[in-house]
Amino acid sequence: MAISGCIVFEGTYPALPPGIWRATLKINPEFVSLNPKAKPLPDKVDMKFQDVEPGILPFNFEVVYDNDSVFHIEIINGEERIMVPKEHISFGRSKARAQDTIHIEFPVFDSYISGAFAGNIIEGSWVVRNKENYAIPFVATQGKPYRFTPLKNEPSTDLTGKWEATFGLDEDEPYPAIGDFKQEGNRLTGTFMTETGDYRFLEGTVQADKFWLSVFDGAHAFLFEGKILDDNNLTGAFYSGKHYVTTWEAKRNEHVTLTNPDSLTYLLPGYETLSFSFENPDGKTISLDNPEYQGKAKIIQILGTWCPNCRDETTFLVDYLHKNKMDDLAVIALSFEKHRDKDKANQIIRTYKEKFRMPYEIVHAGSSDKKEAVKALPMLNHILSYPTMVFLDKDNKVRRIHTGFYGPATSEYAAFVEEFDKFVKEMVE
Repeated sequence: MAISGCIVFEGTYPALPPGIWRATLKINPEFVSLNPKAKPLPDKVDMKFQDVEPGILPFNFEVVYDNDSVFHIEIINGEERIMVPKEHISFGRSKARAQDTIHIEFPVFDSYISGAFAGNIIEGSWVVRNKENYAIPFVATQGKPYRFTPLKNEPSTDLTGKWEATFGLDEDEPYPAIGDFKQEGNRLTGTFMTETGDYRFLEGTVQADKFWLSVFDGAHAFLFEGKILDDNNLTGAFYSGKHYVTTWEAKRNEHVTLTNPDSLTYLLPGYETLSFSFENPDGKTISLDNPEYQGKAKIIQILGTWCPNCRDETTFLVDYLHKNKMDDLAVIALSFEKHRDKDKANQIIRTYKEKFRMPYEIVHAGSSDKKEAVKALPMLNHILSYPTMVFLDKDNKVRRIHTGFYGPATSEYAAFVEEFDKFVKEMVE
């Protein structure tokens, strides 16, 4: 991935040439609709970067042929590879433009990439169905095995370590975060953690006194621009797709912490348990009163199928249940969806359950709007984050509520896995 220049595969292929591709999403600032309360600071948001085109979010993917005619795609973000199987990739021919077309579907996230291709170039758009008129221009070129730039200007400092960050400097309610980075030469990886989760596997580059990080996973497109003020202070801008931009700053602090995730969401006075009754996609009513849940400890997973941190948590839970067969433990997922139409929401939920091979029930609990979602669980003070896990003992009493999820992209993940296992086994005993 660190090789500079272009690598073009010679020969004829039935569709896309194999190897590493460089893709870009055009989220230029002029197309960004700012947070209504935001007043971006020009010296941060409008920073000019030599060698890197501003407002362009890059990511890499690899076309991997399984045999002479069948291939799949792997999206690359740092140490993570997200596979797009062959059945989610289709081809056609535009009669109007006399061009070959490609369609790459991300069914779990209700989004897709569609475009025309010729040789080693694809041009089209990334479209998110559950957002109104949400399409971002997309271009991909085969044979460019770099992310932001192939240049290797000497970094002015090593960003490895933890950084105490504040996002939303231009907003009414700034929020804390932790930058957790690893730098190897010009290559930069890591993530930002907030009190509601993390920004997953970020990958980018450090060039002199500037750096960039990005991630694309089919659901979200995040771009971080940063400037190194000195060895211990950073500033920059954060773009979430084409709809949000804000500013941030950070200072080096290896001991920085965030609010304990077990203290952010809690039961209101007078409540000891949860109470709900929702239908799964097959029409079966799921509640704590169902016979199959009696006498068992339970984990209630509050999620949205559109949420990448929820995907990490679901992957973790499914893996944990496969490795730890516990007859006295049950999991129920309550999904809050962006689709208002119940049939569409259930279709997405059914796809999500199948993709992750979830051995537990998942139901449509309502709208993803947090003010509406808490009405489905009025015993909680709020729903602050997707995901949130509520732990109930065998008597259905709430033992713990864990807000957010620090996934495998964070340095906190290993400790969470160990502590989770210990807590659950004590709760089940």
